[in-house]
Amino acid sequence: MNIMTVNTVAILSPGDMGHSVGKVLGDHGIDVITSLAGRSDRTARLAEAAGIRDVQSLESVVLQADLILSILVPSDALGLTQQVVSALRDTGTVTPFADCNAVSPQTAKLMDAALTSVGAPFIDASIIGPPPGKGQAPRFYVSGKWAPMMSELDGMGIEVRDLRTCIGRASGIKMCYAAMTKGTSALHVALLTAAEVMGLTDQLRAELKYSQPGLYDQMESQIPGLPVKAMRWIGEMEEIADTFDSLGITPLFHRASADVYRAVAETPFAEDTPETVDESRNLAQTIAAIAAPLQCTEDSPR
Repeated sequence: MNIMTVNTVAILSPGDMGHSVGKVLGDHGIDVITSLAGRSDRTARLAEAAGIRDVQSLESVVLQADLILSILVPSDALGLTQQVVSALRDTGTVTPFADCNAVSPQTAKLMDAALTSVGAPFIDASIIGPPPGKGQAPRFYVSGKWAPMMSELDGMGIEVRDLRTCIGRASGIKMCYAAMTKGTSALHVALLTAAEVMGLTDQLRAELKYSQPGLYDQMESQIPGLPVKAMRWIGEMEEIADTFDSLGITPLFHRASADVYRAVAETPFAEDTPETVDESRNLAQTIAAIAAPLQCTEDSPR
């Protein structure tokens, strides 16, 4: 297997994570490109700020890139893969494609089959950690025959961890990790919302501060930032549920987590972007907004 040199990387799409990855790759001498066709003005601004070149179309992307990194919401991942496959077929190219999204191993295998059908290498990848520049470098877990291609990007503001072997291992580790982190946040939102609806917020807060101070501090720091992320995380919870279901493990935890994030995404705060979010908004205000549409029952202690 010959691994080509990676000089030009395409980021599809340069959103919150994608534009940050593109920026650090560009800072390390990689030519970073994208197609902004159909993307929002915000995405275009992020791409420009990161120094990512817009080559207009997916056909231009597959012709110019040595490697394509798909970094977007899980619910759009398979659709983008199919669009790239069409562009590869139309241009007769076989540009390597790495799906870096929070999808199930089953979804990754569907993507692999689609790319393989046109002769293009597929890399199963997943990202754990914040965007580059916000603490520790994110870890890109990769697996599959072509995973070593990603090793060229290791140390360029990201860490690449090669799991080798089969497609689905990189997706699988993301499913397990996010099941814990984002699944736990959904549980926190649910129980705090229940307390709010029952009029027990003050009492529960006091108990948590007394017996679980570290946990309560975590809730205070993390939950106010969830509304701007909630819509993106719905699909991720559904992918985790599908992963668990395929393994004979109950999918109900994370189907319920998807429902929690749907409720969070219906609050007015979900209309914010990371650039416009009110940093002064606190936990109490966030939970009050989530609980507002819910009715207190006759049996609740209000």
